[in-house]
Amino acid sequence: MQNKGLVTVFAILFGLVCLYQLSFTFIANKVEGEAEAYAKSMYDGSQPEERIAAETKYIDSVANDPVFLGIDYNSAKEKVLNKGLDLKGGINVILQVSVEDILRGLANNSKDPAFNQALANAKELQKNSQDTYLESFYTAFEALPGENTLASPSIFFNKNLEDDINAGMSNDDVKEVLDRKVDEAMVSAFEVLRKRIDKFGVTQPNLQRLGKSGRILVELPGAKDIERTKDLITQTAQLEFWEVFKAETFQNFFIEADSKLKELIAPETVEEEADTTQTEENVVDELLVGDDDTSDQDPDIANPLLSKISFGAPGFPVLATVELKDQAAVSEYLANPQVRQLLRDDIRFAKFVWGIPKESVNPETDEVTEYVELYALKGNRENEPPLSGGVVTDAAQSYDQSGRVSVDMQMNGKGAKVWEEMTGNAYSNQSQIAIVLDNIVYSAPGVTSGPISGGRSSITGDFTIIEGQDLANVLRAGKLPASADIIQAEVVGPTLGQEAIDSGVLSFLIALGFVLIWMVFYYGRAGIYADIALVVNILFIFGVLAGIGAVLTLPGIAGIVLTIGISVDANVLIFERIREELAKGKAQKDAIKDGFNNALSSILDANITTGLTGLILLVFGTGPIQGFATTLLIGILTSLFTAIFITRLFIDGYTKNGKPLPCSTSVTKNLFKNVNVNFLGKRKIAYVISGLLLITSLGSLFTVGLNQGVDFVGGRTYTVRFDKDVNATKVQNDMIAVFGSAEAKTYGGDNQLKITTKYKVDDTGDEVDVEIEKMLFEGLKPELPAAMTYEDFISDDETKTVGRMSYYKVSPTIADDIKKSSFWAVLGSLAVVFLYILLRFRRWQFSLGAVAAVFHDVLIVLGIFSLTYKIMPFNMEIDQSFIAAILTVIGYSLNDTVVVFDRIREFFNEHPKWKMNRIINSALNSTLSRTLNTSITTLIVLITIFALGAESIRGLIFALIVGVVVGTYSSLFIATPVFFDTVRKRGIDLSDKKEETEEEGVK
Repeated sequence: MQNKGLVTVFAILFGLVCLYQLSFTFIANKVEGEAEAYAKSMYDGSQPEERIAAETKYIDSVANDPVFLGIDYNSAKEKVLNKGLDLKGGINVILQVSVEDILRGLANNSKDPAFNQALANAKELQKNSQDTYLESFYTAFEALPGENTLASPSIFFNKNLEDDINAGMSNDDVKEVLDRKVDEAMVSAFEVLRKRIDKFGVTQPNLQRLGKSGRILVELPGAKDIERTKDLITQTAQLEFWEVFKAETFQNFFIEADSKLKELIAPETVEEEADTTQTEENVVDELLVGDDDTSDQDPDIANPLLSKISFGAPGFPVLATVELKDQAAVSEYLANPQVRQLLRDDIRFAKFVWGIPKESVNPETDEVTEYVELYALKGNRENEPPLSGGVVTDAAQSYDQSGRVSVDMQMNGKGAKVWEEMTGNAYSNQSQIAIVLDNIVYSAPGVTSGPISGGRSSITGDFTIIEGQDLANVLRAGKLPASADIIQAEVVGPTLGQEAIDSGVLSFLIALGFVLIWMVFYYGRAGIYADIALVVNILFIFGVLAGIGAVLTLPGIAGIVLTIGISVDANVLIFERIREELAKGKAQKDAIKDGFNNALSSILDANITTGLTGLILLVFGTGPIQGFATTLLIGILTSLFTAIFITRLFIDGYTKNGKPLPCSTSVTKNLFKNVNVNFLGKRKIAYVISGLLLITSLGSLFTVGLNQGVDFVGGRTYTVRFDKDVNATKVQNDMIAVFGSAEAKTYGGDNQLKITTKYKVDDTGDEVDVEIEKMLFEGLKPELPAAMTYEDFISDDETKTVGRMSYYKVSPTIADDIKKSSFWAVLGSLAVVFLYILLRFRRWQFSLGAVAAVFHDVLIVLGIFSLTYKIMPFNMEIDQSFIAAILTVIGYSLNDTVVVFDRIREFFNEHPKWKMNRIINSALNSTLSRTLNTSITTLIVLITIFALGAESIRGLIFALIVGVVVGTYSSLFIATPVFFDTVRKRGIDLSDKKEETEEEGVK
């Protein structure tokens, strides 16, 4: 091998770079492990929030201290190997920003019938279309009868767009403007979310705009407070600034309202009492209290409103404080029309809103009480705020001179002028200004230093650091330009994440051990060199993943472990060729040189075809599937380098002084040496067997179908763990009673179920998610611990062992998109591979044989899933992971087939006078050792993952196991025979020799 020194230097330097990249992960994990140990020593498992706070405090205290080679935690954290949602827990959502809302806003909420009809029709078109909503709107608008123009004064030729649109513009001209405006709104929505997420404290967040579909992908691995995170990313209402009334303004109103409510409630109470049968206890109570009217003794009746509120201090904006449990009742009282009539003329437009919930602790009893504060905004007839949040350009949590948490805010020029006027009025009247989002008052600061000019302000109050950060996030984000619904969501609790890591690491180590031992057993000292190259390969894979900032997911670990199985293929090809050259009587040095050279073509072809399917998977896949494709592609590249160069360095170094290297052991020396199977002679039997399998598969696919997961049909799936074994059938019946349609399957152990429902599948709002989770909890109550509350059920505590462990939601719209993109991914991979083989082998018959084998393998895998999904004790849903498995099966099948085709092409050149069937049979027999060796190592790896890996990828691994077995069979009995029959029937001479004839005995 030439340039050995250069290869050695590069390998050493690249290895050091990989170690350096991985050192950041080691440092960050070390500090976080110490922080976790510290927090556990301070607080037990019943205090999860205190633990998290203690961990954060510890990390903050040591974040800038050097840990290793001068690297501190803060520096290391920016370069760690990112873990995905399924390994770290967290939340992954796809938001659909409403283009309809954007268009309505651009049209100034036009009442034009044609415009509103087009919006409604566009929504219907979207149900069966792959066009964007904007394209569907254009189609719907142009399909309306009559001459309708987008530049109409009643639609888009309005004050908002007068600088961009005039009455003389054609629809096409207006479309260009709308395209730009909608895109600007999407960019704004994306930036709003990015700013919120970036300041939220989640490590390695990932936000992506998904084309022009109006969708935004938000991945937040490691988010601990899932509900708070969901609230943050789905806040869509406008931020508003309102002047507020003082507490004393409403004290008389509350007293009058209380009297009015007493009148309204009293008749209902008397009627209820008249219908109530007196018990013995009632009689005793009456004897004890006498004949007096007992209604006045009940505070809820005597003072319906005043019994539930505590008046706020005069001069301040809090009208009253109310216990959280009474908030709904007080809201209902204040919204009563007869109560609203009691408001004086100067406060009749008052808008009652609540603050954020707070807690108070009784120092004597340590009893915690949750309460909320009531405010009254100075509303108006139009119910429009004096100032909206869009004017805020920046905000940040800080501290004032007294060390209290504060929030600094900056407005643009337009907002600064209004803000100066508002703060001037507040200063003169000694009143306050409320910061309101989603009708919740986040703060109501007063003005202490006169009118504030320039738009820069500092807001102080009784904030915690988190409350200050949240207020700054709200201010900085401003407003979303349109509503954003979660159309796909995945929530994974940290417990499942840690279990996935543990099982992934275990399966990885055991599979690696099997492969290392097998290579030494089969190839002796050469196997040791292959093992060294494999370990270096793994180092390279993890180093590259860390270096490029890739995310390691559970399918990604499966991709790495699979890479272990197939990366030895290159070494197997090389060692087998060296053994062949030695068998020909060549000198060892020449045999090694020719072995590497002759194997190179097969190695490249096999890895390129697998790489092409990986690229398609990377393009069409999302989330964890992209992680699988990323690790697979990196593994292909690194395994090529380590097998071709690293192994060669060790082999050349060992044999340079003439030391023998037979690439075998005494046990394996003569294995497959004199094999002479007439594969072509058995092809008709194989055709019959495959035909029966294909007919059975197709029959099952058309009659039984596949168990399509929510990825393809939409719905919600919950992984729920119990504290005891449960009967899946009974739970399923209970869930059907609750939802009308549901499915429950054992998922892993008998104490864990995967529950799927399509109830309200078309509703994507967060409130619907909460409603369904509450229904799920109520339906499962008989199987859950008696003391478990709904909050416990959905909590994301790291020590959680019972309750909802993960959650996955897909709307029908995106499910349809996933299904279609999966179809094109599979079809595209077949087309690309067909073209590559055609280009590489220059005969379409080679491509036909390869694609026929791939179709054969895919249909049989699908058929087995269709036939067995009802009886298998693990999840066999057809989802995105399954599509990843199918594409991997395609790559693997092609890998095997291409190696055989390469040998056929080589034999045609070496033996031009051989007859075709002899060439093909000889090629198949000569590659049999390699084919079985690679298949065995790959199967060992896959079976290890299947047995020990996480439940969530068991279906994927089962598909790969079936694919490897079927792919090995098809490369021997389908691909080459189909190629042979096609060439023979057309009379094509691949060797360009006229004397080639068919050998007797081949029928």
